Amino acid sequence: MDGDAAPGQEEMNAVLRLPTRRVALTIAGFDPSSGAGITADLKVFANHGVYGVAAITALTVQSTQGVRKVEPIWGRVLRDTLECLAQDVERGYAQFDGVKIGMLGSAENVRVVVGFLRAAGIPRELVVLDPVLRSSSGAELLDPVGVAVMREDLLELVGWVTPNVDELVVLAGERVPGMAARVAEMGRRAGSALNVVVTGGHLNHPDDFLRTASGEEMWFPGTRIQTTSTHGTGCVFSSALLCRLMAGDGPVEAARGAKAFVRNALETAVPVGKGHGPVF
Repeated sequence: MDGDAAPGQEEMNAVLRLPTRRVALTIAGFDPSSGAGITADLKVFANHGVYGVAAITALTVQSTQGVRKVEPIWGRVLRDTLECLAQDVERGYAQFDGVKIGMLGSAENVRVVVGFLRAAGIPRELVVLDPVLRSSSGAELLDPVGVAVMREDLLELVGWVTPNVDELVVLAGERVPGMAARVAEMGRRAGSALNVVVTGGHLNHPDDFLRTASGEEMWFPGTRIQTTSTHGTGCVFSSALLCRLMAGDGPVEAARGAKAFVRNALETAVPVGKGHGPVF
């Protein structure tokens, strides 16, 4: 067909019949080594056929050898970014098909995300929070005030939260004994619509624990994989979980599929850098 010719009705109808592409938003920090944070989320989204857009919450100076510095983005910049993206992709009742929330960096940014979710109209069950509180190298990534705002305000707006064992203790409270009791306490605080997956990569036996919003509890057994490419496992898991939920999986299937995705990434990861390389 002549490149200058106007498209005929048949070609126009074919374009109109194309399905709308799913769009996921990640709200997280920027890792220049691309093992975790925004860039890891976008890689996982792309692998699942999901188009990803991103709002950066913090800039970091880090590599596979650890985090050297964290500079949170100003709250007004994060708010403007979210509003700009939402206005651009808005269709129907909501702006995005799903949201993944990672490191927020400051109490101000947690409050910005709370305000955004309250106005966005995104189904709660398609909002996944990976509560990044401390880096694997030990750097604090959210101050105590930010943790309190997350616990009291943000949890009630998300449908999923994926803490590791240490993050679970912080969010549920040290006085609550035992994993199951801590998970139940988080559910009580956040309302009945919260699903919790406690990731067990830091445990001797890397088993994950799921408690669904309906109260169903299940363990997903894991095996230790010998690799140095372990950076970003939490980010990759939560992003894969969101993709499975967007594809229509139920809670158990989504959690199982996300764990399988991480396991495959660990088994096939190609080492990068001098430290703990990216899992995906």
